[in-house]
Amino acid sequence: MKNLIQKYNVPGPRYTSYPTVPYWNNETFSKQKWINSFQQSFIESNQKEGISLYIHLPFCESLCTFCACHKHITKRHEVEEDYINTVIKEWQLYVNLTNETPIIKELHLGGGTPTFFSKENLEYLIQGIFKNAKKHNNAEFSFEGHPSNTTKEQLQTLYNCGFTRVSYGVQDYNQNVQKAINRIQTFEEVQQVTDWARAIGYTSISHDLIFGLPHQTKENVIYTINKTKELKPDRISFYSYAHVPWVKGVGQRGFNENDLPKDEEKRELYEIGKKLFADLGYEEIGMDHFALKSDSLYKATLENTLHRNFMGYTSNKTQLMIGLGMSAISDSWYGFSQNVKTVKEYQKIVNLGEIPVFRGHILTKEDQIIRKHILNLMCNFSTSWDLDQMKISNIDIHLHELEELIKDDLVHLKGNTIYIPEKARPFVRNVCMAFDKKLLKVKSDQKTFSLTI
Repeated sequence: MKNLIQKYNVPGPRYTSYPTVPYWNNETFSKQKWINSFQQSFIESNQKEGISLYIHLPFCESLCTFCACHKHITKRHEVEEDYINTVIKEWQLYVNLTNETPIIKELHLGGGTPTFFSKENLEYLIQGIFKNAKKHNNAEFSFEGHPSNTTKEQLQTLYNCGFTRVSYGVQDYNQNVQKAINRIQTFEEVQQVTDWARAIGYTSISHDLIFGLPHQTKENVIYTINKTKELKPDRISFYSYAHVPWVKGVGQRGFNENDLPKDEEKRELYEIGKKLFADLGYEEIGMDHFALKSDSLYKATLENTLHRNFMGYTSNKTQLMIGLGMSAISDSWYGFSQNVKTVKEYQKIVNLGEIPVFRGHILTKEDQIIRKHILNLMCNFSTSWDLDQMKISNIDIHLHELEELIKDDLVHLKGNTIYIPEKARPFVRNVCMAFDKKLLKVKSDQKTFSLTI
């Protein structure tokens, strides 16, 4: 395994979309084409399955130096109301493009730090959205909470608004690691917000942990997971730290790269975590996720309904996902779009009555087929091109790319179906890359993606 990690630990996408953002065809994209794809998808899916909303709340009071998200650092909370009003206006712009009331099946508040916002403003936001929408009968609403600033009142307010899932960013409990990533929070703070959520009635509580952080050791990971054991969250996300300091706006320069665990050392941290999670009764879900058997994410794997999009893994698949807010990404299944990346520009464009999209990609028929294959691999670790609607042109090119993976027993090929054995799941991104026509065509040596393992 050590040699395989060295061999395959190369830059590669995390595949929350296909094509991935760096390979979107912005030259043939237009805002009108995006609107057309949105309207088509809305007509097809709203009554059938509902739609998803992702709302990006970008404000943070301080910069966490591990974070690669688009954020706006400020301690000025007076920015909250204007921003929320703009989000509600953007939502209205989309509603104006439809002939029926949107039915929201999935709603997620991400960041930034959603709990930067007061409980009054969070309630105002949700009420503003539902002035022009209905809640799906099987809706699942979730948000990301910062353990150090999430209040009991915020939890209660969002629960009253229909939220039943909360994800807390824990990362690591070691003080040296926390100092290096500028994310100081105690176990007692995490325990308090977890206990509050349970007492209020949240049915799914998730803790986000990260391996591969600066100064992180095996002992750190074991300690963090043992502390997590005391709280037994319903889900655990165990993310690989994505070191991409060359990306504009990412503040990953608060430590020396030599402080980061590398290659097999980093992978060992994951394997330790994976074993400890299994001992605690968690099931591995897709890539980097673990859930108790009582959680909806695990049930989705049994029912073959697990889905992956820009929000990560979800048990509530919808064809259409609208991203609201600065830098948010939308997905109509037929196309992707991304909003402008600064709060000032975002508010200016929306207040002019325009949808604030600045780039995107309209999927070709072949894009859609490859997307299905990559989605199958990321969710189910297998895919097949037996059916006509799953056939890829020039399949021999992809089989050639899979040859080394097959030789190394990381992929099993049977007829027109491939499987990724359990031991090879750490290499799922590498397998997806063999189907990625855009990536294969460019074969760029530039620093674009984080390392796959």
